[in-house]
Formats: sequence, structure tokens, C-alpha cells
Amino acid sequence: MTGKTDFLPEGDIFHPIENGEFCFACHPDVPCFNQCCADLNLVLTPYDLLRLKQRLGMSSQEFLDTHTVSQDEERGRFPGVMLKMTDNPDRPCPFVTPAGCSIYEDRPGACRTYPLGRGSAAGGLETYFLVKEAHCRGFEEKKQWNVDGWLADQGLALYNELNDAWMEIITAKASLGPPEHVVRKIQMFFMVSYNLDRFRDFVFGSRFLSMFEFDDGAVEKFRSDDVALMRLGFDWLKFSLFGQHTLPLKDRPSR
Repeated sequence: MTGKTDFLPEGDIFHPIENGEFCFACHPDVPCFNQCCADLNLVLTPYDLLRLKQRLGMSSQEFLDTHTVSQDEERGRFPGVMLKMTDNPDRPCPFVTPAGCSIYEDRPGACRTYPLGRGSAAGGLETYFLVKEAHCRGFEEKKQWNVDGWLADQGLALYNELNDAWMEIITAKASLGPPEHVVRKIQMFFMVSYNLDRFRDFVFGSRFLSMFEFDDGAVEKFRSDDVALMRLGFDWLKFSLFGQHTLPLKDRPSR
């Protein structure tokens, strides 16, 4: 990957990555340190929420109640959540401190990706561009990067993998079926996306496992591994929302 892109969103702050390389660093000695951690409309993905609630030792519901607000902007047919900023005039992130991010190892994917933006070009190719905000002095630093090096340094592989799988669901054009089923399907979407604890209860407390063919090793992973459970949830959403054949149904005896 070179980082070169012909696709850019509208706006003066978005710039192509010339020759696939850029200079950037963020640390306490940069004059703008922490300025980008305030007054944010930061949409959380399912994996963002998973990492944050694990870091804080919270249940999914506790994290939703304490640290999120509903996404106000129009975003299509599925609900979303944003990180709740601190209630003071500057609206700083609740996890920022004078020394920097207090949950840095588990920060959301958007924070990891910055100062890059990520988009899609024709044919579904992954593209990156620079997000140069007026306050940011990090671009004056001499540390040189290419796109692949930045993604690896910021630990983005699993974030991007799971975020892409979720994006396939929220951008799908397939029908949700009869109108009388839509409310229940939207509730299912929200549970799988943002309340993984409740989804685990659903998997192990309903007929779910009697419907599908999973070996014992897979079932144990669903019980103990949140990432495995999230992947199952995404397959279940494609199955339950759109009727896609993403899960192996058990053979039923003929009558």
C-alpha cells in the first residue's frame, strides 16, 4: 500500500499523502498536545466499545449508560452511539488527562487512525488521506511515516478488520423484511453491536445453539472470547436481518 488516493471527502483539512509518506508526531512537547481530544463527535464502533468497557472493568450496559449518547446525525436505518464528552465548556474527552490519554492502549479506532482518514475508492479499494486540522502542530515534527508503518504502529489491524465487517452490515442495501419485523430487528442490531454481554446471554440462554451446527471448541470460544462472540454476532446479524446463509443450520430429521 502506498497511501496514494484519488478519493478525498470535501473540505480544506483533507489532503492526499504525497509519495505515500508524511511527517507527524504527537507528544507532550507538541504545543497543541491534547487539543484534538475535546469537542468531539466520536462515533464508537462495536470493537471500540468492547475494548473500552473491558479496560474500565464495566459491563456493556454500564458503559452505555455512563459514557455514551445516541448519535444525533442522520446515519441511515441503524442506531449508533457516540462517546459522551465531559460536561464543561471545552467538552474534553472523559479519558484525557494533562499527561495524555488515560486509556491509550484501548483508545478507539478513530483516535488510532488520526491524523489519517480512511475511505473507499472505486472498486472498494482501501484509501487513506491526511486530516490536517488548523490547530495541529504534529505535522511540524520530523518523524517520517508511510501508511503501512503508521497502521502497524497504532495497532489497527484488528480494529479495521472488525470495523469493516460491521460496516458491511450497516451499509447493506438488503431489505429488513416486513415492516412488522423491523423494530425487533433493529433491537437485535443494537444488542449485538453495543451490548455484547446481553448477546452472550441470548446465545446461551435461548434456542440459539440448538439451531446451528457449532463444534464444542467454537461454543467455548463464544463463552469466553469476546472477539469470537462479536464475529458470531456479525454473522448472526447478516442471517437474521437479511437472510444471508452465514451460519450453519443443523440438519433437521425428516418427518
